[in-house]
Amino acid sequence: MSATPAATAVSNADIAALIADVPDFPKPGVTFKDITPLLSSPEGFAATVAALAASAPSGIDVVCGMEARGFIFGAPVALALGAAFVPVRKPGKLPREVVETTYDLEYGTETLAVHADAITPGARVLIVDDVLATGGTVAATADLVRRLGGSLVSVSVVLELAFLGPRAVLAGHGIDAVTALVTYED
Repeated sequence: MSATPAATAVSNADIAALIADVPDFPKPGVTFKDITPLLSSPEGFAATVAALAASAPSGIDVVCGMEARGFIFGAPVALALGAAFVPVRKPGKLPREVVETTYDLEYGTETLAVHADAITPGARVLIVDDVLATGGTVAATADLVRRLGGSLVSVSVVLELAFLGPRAVLAGHGIDAVTALVTYED
């Protein structure tokens, strides 16, 4: 087994340099932030997971990650914290009883689901995702956490598109503890 890449050797600026801009995707006028170069860098990926875990408050019981890229970061963060991982999925993907919520996002509407027994009442929850854009997906996930009786403690993301105003949206949903490793102002 090979050694784990040194997570401390990579800065947030290095992480930002591993995120590629893709103009006019998924539609004209949108610049997509592509994380696949970051995932291709063992050092960058390890540093990102380590930084997300380090930014988490103590005592996290559950990490929620949203389909699909939230899974990529949420699961290893949960392992690093010694917490459970709860996948937040699109409809029809979970085999048992679910709780769902529908919300608006930058390209239309979406529905998210979680198993009805995924979060025990009082559990301290961290939401982890790759991108915080308009805040709709995080707010919807927070709604699911609260409906199941969990206590949303914090949100950690790899990158935030601050020019879209997501923190104001989240504040409107009672979410003020947000950490972003990389922030884009425009």
